[in-house]
Amino acid sequence: MKKICVVGTGYVGLITAACFADLGNKVVGLDIDEKKIEGLKNGVMPIYEPGLKELVERNVNAERLSFTISYAKALEDTEFAFIAVGTPEGGDGEADLKYVASAARSIAQNMQNELIVINKSTVPVGTGDWVADIVSEHQTEPIPFSVVSCPEFLSEGAAINDFMKPHRVVLGSLDEEAADKVARLHLPLRAPIVVTDLRTAEMIKYASNAFLATKISFINEIANVCEDLGADVTEVAAGMGYDQRIGPRFLRAGVGYGGSCFPKDVKALAHMAEKKGRHLQILHAVMDINEDRRKMAVQRVKDMLGKESLEGLTIGLLGLSFKPNTDDMRDAPAVDIAKSLQASGAKIRAYDPIAMEEAAPLLPEVKMLPNPYQMAEGCDALMVNTEWNEFRQLDLKQIRDTMKEPILFDGRNIYDPDKMAELGFKYRGVGRGYDGRVGE
Repeated sequence: MKKICVVGTGYVGLITAACFADLGNKVVGLDIDEKKIEGLKNGVMPIYEPGLKELVERNVNAERLSFTISYAKALEDTEFAFIAVGTPEGGDGEADLKYVASAARSIAQNMQNELIVINKSTVPVGTGDWVADIVSEHQTEPIPFSVVSCPEFLSEGAAINDFMKPHRVVLGSLDEEAADKVARLHLPLRAPIVVTDLRTAEMIKYASNAFLATKISFINEIANVCEDLGADVTEVAAGMGYDQRIGPRFLRAGVGYGGSCFPKDVKALAHMAEKKGRHLQILHAVMDINEDRRKMAVQRVKDMLGKESLEGLTIGLLGLSFKPNTDDMRDAPAVDIAKSLQASGAKIRAYDPIAMEEAAPLLPEVKMLPNPYQMAEGCDALMVNTEWNEFRQLDLKQIRDTMKEPILFDGRNIYDPDKMAELGFKYRGVGRGYDGRVGE
């Protein structure tokens, strides 16, 4: 059993702490937010993630997992200290590292024995060296330590499985002994372990997210051409995905990507390149395409209604979170879409299985309804923004009968165009090959 401290109990930190505890380690989750820590002690999760509450409660009850606001308590006899704090987007697109700096200073001032400091947060290339300098400068007495980069690769909605069954574990350090110790900590996961230097490990994280964002923007561009030429992008993506060099994931056309990682990380990588005098054309195109998807969705609804102004009309939104199985509203396409529809005069109603509480402060003029049927009542059009599974099983006849007009724009392609036409909907998806046969 290893003694581990995880600094930060947000999305990455809480998953990391709970999963390492479930592997049999003694883990302390540390956060300066007293309200959050008090909530965790009482079983209140600060985020929604399937299975997380049960995982945390099981390990708290087994006395493998605890929470505190005290660095001194968390670092007592600790061998590993993970930094898993937020790195929000700064003013110019660069990552804001103030929370990382604060964590590194506090670790330095409170460490009591030899320690391996592990960067779990997504940080710009060179941050590991910077963290090492901060720890050295702020130690109250010279205690040996090492810095290792171990970037996270968690997908919201599947984070526990991603942690426990990773495709790979990436470790970066100039200290071979420290890297070996962190590698041994991950051995129970039975995953390939890539050991490299600090800067390369940090770059692997950014390059991975940028590539996945590029796949999404690529298939959205193909969706536009499919509509023009009468092809179906869902079938195109399926055919492409069988090629092992391409793979099926991240080839779903729709209203674009969002969340806490892709938008921020793509911008941050482009910013890092620009500081070195390089203009990453692909990444700028990826960002432009993604922004255009939100504009496309609004224009599609206007086209289906045959109106440029939506004054006096009511639009219903199915889904608000940026993806299913999470309540994360960070850079969710639905926020920009709702605001654009409102700017055109529409009244907006919405339903999301999980995210309405998180969405309400961001969309104060949107009426949140307790179920999709009440939300659809009296709407002039509906729009699917998030592919929650429960939307696939809705009683669409009931939805149709309560709407003013049975108009539905499917921004995630979860419905079959032919079936929607049979039900009497004026239906449009994204890149579904509209050549006059369906939905027109």
